[in-house]
Amino acid sequence: MVKSLFSHVRHWVFDLDNTLYPPSARLFDQIEVKMTDYVMQELGVDRAEADRLRKHYWREHGTTLAGLMQEHEIDPEPYLHAVHDISFDPLEPDADLAARIRDLPGKRIVYTNGSAPYAERVLEARGLSSLFDGIYGVEHANYRPKPERQAFDTVFAKAGIASEAAAMFEDDPRNLEAPHAMGMRTVHVAPDPHERGHIHHHTDDLSSFLARLL
Repeated sequence: MVKSLFSHVRHWVFDLDNTLYPPSARLFDQIEVKMTDYVMQELGVDRAEADRLRKHYWREHGTTLAGLMQEHEIDPEPYLHAVHDISFDPLEPDADLAARIRDLPGKRIVYTNGSAPYAERVLEARGLSSLFDGIYGVEHANYRPKPERQAFDTVFAKAGIASEAAAMFEDDPRNLEAPHAMGMRTVHVAPDPHERGHIHHHTDDLSSFLARLL
């Protein structure tokens, strides 16, 4: 029974994008356009090359921002502000999800590769504000991105997360490798499962999965 596998969990860590809202909202489509625009502006390349670089940095460095910082020494703050200047109209409140997160025992945090102010706006649009003990963005990891272990160590130390009593919910399979190695229960939240050794559980419906734990 799934519930018994989470009986020790007292710290609950949630990714944000495509985890606390469904991929059908397509917020990241807006963000990717903004990222490509920023790469074009900063590096003086055309859209096709900027889009190629954006994807390359994501694959090689974990995020586009990490690649731009490491290879071009860009200032992260203006970038984070620009790429998260999007419409939140596609998001709808989810009262069932809010109730189930509220009922989880122990500490609850959001940890995203985006910025904390952006996360707060998403949570507000989803009706999930005030449910979490902390909201942590890439800035809290000194701009190091998931999936880097150092990023998790930094954020979890600040948040007081004990990995042996924690679970991580995340849409990107790469970002569950470090939590698994740290002894956390790992839950892949996505339409399609990935059969990988570091993923304990998969769900395409976070709210229903949490209901099974309560």
